[in-house]
Formats: sequence, structure tokens, C-alpha cells
Amino acid sequence: MDTSPVLSEYVDRLQQLGTSFRKLRRHHAVAATGLTIAIILFLILSFYALRQRVPPWWPLLAVPPVVVSAECCQRVKDGLSKTRRLTRFYEHGLQRLNGMWAGNGFAGDEFDDPDHLYAKDLNVLGKGSLFELLCIARTAAGRKRLADYLLETPTLGEAIERQNAVRELQSRIDLREETTLLGKFEFSEVAVESFEDWLSSPVAPTNQYLRLIAALTSSLTAVIVLAGVVGLLSLVQVVIWISPFVLFHSIVGFIFKRRVNQMTDMLRGVWMDTRVLREGLQLLEVQEFRSARLREILDLIHNSSKSVRRLEQLVGGFYERNKEWFYFPSMLLVLGTQLYMAIEDWRARNGTALRSWLTAWVEFEALNSLANYAWENPSCTYPQLVSGKACFEAQKLGNPLIDNTLCVPNDIELNSKSRFYLVSGSNMSGKSTLLRTIGLNTVLALAGAPVRAQVLRLSQLSICASLSVVDSLMNGKSRFLAEVERLRHTIELAGRNGHVLFLVDEILGGTNSRDRRKASEAVIRALVDHRAIGALSTHDMALTEIAEIEGLGGVNVHMGSRNESDPMDFDYLLKPGATKESNALAIARLAGVPV
Repeated sequence: MDTSPVLSEYVDRLQQLGTSFRKLRRHHAVAATGLTIAIILFLILSFYALRQRVPPWWPLLAVPPVVVSAECCQRVKDGLSKTRRLTRFYEHGLQRLNGMWAGNGFAGDEFDDPDHLYAKDLNVLGKGSLFELLCIARTAAGRKRLADYLLETPTLGEAIERQNAVRELQSRIDLREETTLLGKFEFSEVAVESFEDWLSSPVAPTNQYLRLIAALTSSLTAVIVLAGVVGLLSLVQVVIWISPFVLFHSIVGFIFKRRVNQMTDMLRGVWMDTRVLREGLQLLEVQEFRSARLREILDLIHNSSKSVRRLEQLVGGFYERNKEWFYFPSMLLVLGTQLYMAIEDWRARNGTALRSWLTAWVEFEALNSLANYAWENPSCTYPQLVSGKACFEAQKLGNPLIDNTLCVPNDIELNSKSRFYLVSGSNMSGKSTLLRTIGLNTVLALAGAPVRAQVLRLSQLSICASLSVVDSLMNGKSRFLAEVERLRHTIELAGRNGHVLFLVDEILGGTNSRDRRKASEAVIRALVDHRAIGALSTHDMALTEIAEIEGLGGVNVHMGSRNESDPMDFDYLLKPGATKESNALAIARLAGVPV
């Protein structure tokens, strides 16, 4: 894949950001110097005013310069922060383009299901996985939606809609930059269940009269205390006047204490993501899209950011009240209880809508991640998604996780005529990688992304893979039993919908050759009878006979060395027929055995 245009663009953008960063650093130094001078001037004027050498209002002359300088400093700091974020965004992009991305992004391990039918087998999740290559989502909920894209089989119509949306977003690098700058922090690390747990909990009824009385007594308490501070009331008068209000607040606070504490724990995660959600919704509200999926997103979020801003303010105040500088006033004015009631009232009115807004945002984040992959891989092609019988027909198919300079493409044709490939060859010849290549490109295609192929035509397929099945001491399950269960699930799924892509490495390798041959034929025949397609790899030559059975639709192919003189010099190209090579002696020499 030729990524040089994107690579050049990213390098140029980084150079521009470096220039901007240095300029902002100079501006920050000037603004900080101005602020320091303004503060010193204020302190000098205040000192002379106290000694009555200048009028008492003179220190006020220094206030505007202090305010202006402080505002300039803050603006420059915000500019520096944004520049740093964009710099890291493009640096990570360069890492992906240069094949140095593994271990530097989100691995998605938190979404792992040990019983999933292909996630571990195809390296969909984990370090160096497809998820890590794709993910640029800003929120945990967005990352969860991207994982769903990769782990669930959509309908054909759903996959086509996603693809159209990704096509439209592919060139919107400006939108991805703005998404990168959302929120206060670069990434939001809250639990993915935060919003869902909060929204699913019962809404506590709040008494509007109680809210009104609490607001009124809090206001009166604040006015009385302020009057005491400025000297309009004595300390004794202040204490006497606010005592009934304080007693009322204490009773209300005690009654609501448990509920306020529960909300504190529940909203901790929500608070982290609310600002990103609000700014993201604001960003999307001003966009214009053509594709059906993106237009649906716009319809869902219409005028949503104003309501989310109110939630952001309420939740922010709910946590700010516990800061040391505000803790006592918060207790005195029973702000925690008042904010609790306000938040519950907001949830009662907007909870259902918030689910829709959140769904729309995480959908956009998933599509945006796929669009970024499409942009960074311009040589990838969008697959043709077709209805009808199960098929997977590709030209120049490559593995998306392998570096461009090392990837060897192959042609694949799985359909009603050639229902399965039986790939023979020695260890390390590339058989397992070929199976993963087929599976990963299917995952990308159904997610809506372009694939690493010159041409790919496929139907809607449910993937079932047995490439990395391992034993489980905890569950008392051997590797062989785990593989048999995976094959059973595959046959059952094929029996339900027929459109199954099976990928099996060293089928039933835990039994003797005679039983393996018979059992493997029975499994393959069951899958083919259910109209499934797929590929199996083996180094057991007895199994290659299965592909020769008339009417079964099998095709023998093999992978091996590029020349007979060096059986370990693999070219990773798919060749017709069963393998006739042997590299046993070469493997023994690798193990240090003199032969």
C-alpha cells in the first residue's frame, strides 16, 4: 500500500505545529511577564494606599492590566495544550504509517470475551490488534462501540450504511482534528458502563416545593452571612438569624445523605465524559452530511448540546462543592442535596433523550475511527457487499496488521463452487497468517471499513475461527475439548443461518491421524451441507484427501518455500495442489540437532 501522500501530509502538519508551538511559547513568555508586572504594580499601589500616600482607589487602576494579562496567559496556555494534542495525534498517525503502532494505543482488552468465536483467533483485541490499529475514539463508550463493530455480525444493509458513512468521513481530517481537541483531557478513561448504570438506576422523585424552600433558605442564609461580613449585622445577629435555616438544612442534608453519597459514586465516571460529549454534540450539530447513517446521527442529536451543557454544569457543581475552599459554604447552604435534586429532575426529563444522544455520539466515534484508517490507507479498497449465497472472492488480499514492506498478497475464491480451501504446508510457511488475513478483512468489510485488497467481493458472513484455542485449567477444559466445542458452535451457527465463514488451523490436531481424518471429514461435510464456506490449514497430508472428495467443493492449496534447495525460504504465496515439500531436517537443525 502506498501511504507516502498521507505520510508527507502528516510530516508537513507536524512541522507547522512545531512552528506554532514555538511561537506560542514566546507569546506565553510575554503574557507571563505582563501579568507579573501588573501584579507587582497592584501590590505597590496597594502598599502606598495603605500608607495613605496615594488615594485608596488607585490600586483599582492595576486591576484591568492584571485581568487582561491573566486572560492572555490562559488563552496562550489553551493554545499550547491544543497544539500538544494535535502533535500527539499526528505522531500516532506516523507510528501507524511506519508500522510502529503496536503497544502505543488502546488495546481493547477490557472488551475481551474468552468465549468469543473469533476475537482471540484473529487478533481483533489486545496489543498489536486490529482494534489498536483502528481506535482513535475519545471516550470509553466510543471505544466500546468500535469494539462492537468488530465483534458483532451486522446485517448486510447495516454494513453498507456504515461503509457509505466511512466513505463520507474519510477525507474529513479537519473533523478528526476538532474531535481530538474535545474536552479538558486528551483521553477519557472512565468505565464504559458509567452512563448506562446511572441512566438505568431508578429515578428518585423530588419534591418541587422542597427544592423551592431549600433554594429560598439558602439564599437568605447567604445574604445574612454576607451582611455580617460587610458589617451590617453583628456576629451574634448573624448566628441568631441563620440558626433556623441551618437546622432546616441539617435535617434535609441528613435525610438525603445516603442518596447524595450514592450519586457521588455513580456520577464520578459520568462527569469525566460529559464535557467531551457536550462539545462533541456541539461539533456535530453544525455539520452537514449526505449518507443515511450520518444523517440519522444528526437527527438524533438535534439541539442536544444545550441540555447536556446544563447536566455538565450541575454535575460539575456537584463535585466542586467538596473542594476544600468551598466545603463549608456547601454544607451551610446544603448545596449537595439541592444539586442532587436538580440532577434527578434533569434525568427525569432528559434521561431517555440522553441515551439517544450518547448512542449517536459513540456511533460517530466508531465511524470516525474507521474513516481515519481509510484515510491513512488510501490504497485499500472498499469491498463489494452482495446478497445471496455465501462468498468471499478477493484479489491481492493482504493482512492489515502486517507492515507494507513485509505483506505478501494472495488471491482467494470461496463460493458455491469452491466451498473450502484445505491449505497444506510446513510450520512457519504462512498458513495461519493466511487464515487470519481472510478473517480480519471480513471483520473490516462488515464494520464498514476498506480492506487490504485490490478487489474483494463478499456476502454477509458470520465468522467462526479456531486458530488460537487453548486449554483452561480453571474450567477443567483441555485444548482438544475447547476446539471440539468451538467446532460444535460453528456447525450450530451454520445450521441457523448458513452464511458462516469458518477458519480452522490444524483441525482436531489432538487425536491420532486415522481418527483425525474421519472426524475432520465429518465436520467439514456438516459445514458444507449447511452452505458454509471457509479455509482449513494442516501439515497432515492425510487430510488433503478430503478436498478431493467429489461434490464436497474442496480445493487443495499449499504454501511453502520459493526454492527446493532451502525449504525454510518461504515466499508466503498460495499455490495450487497439496504440498510435496518436507522441511523436517531443516527444523531439526533450527533446534540445534546435528543431522
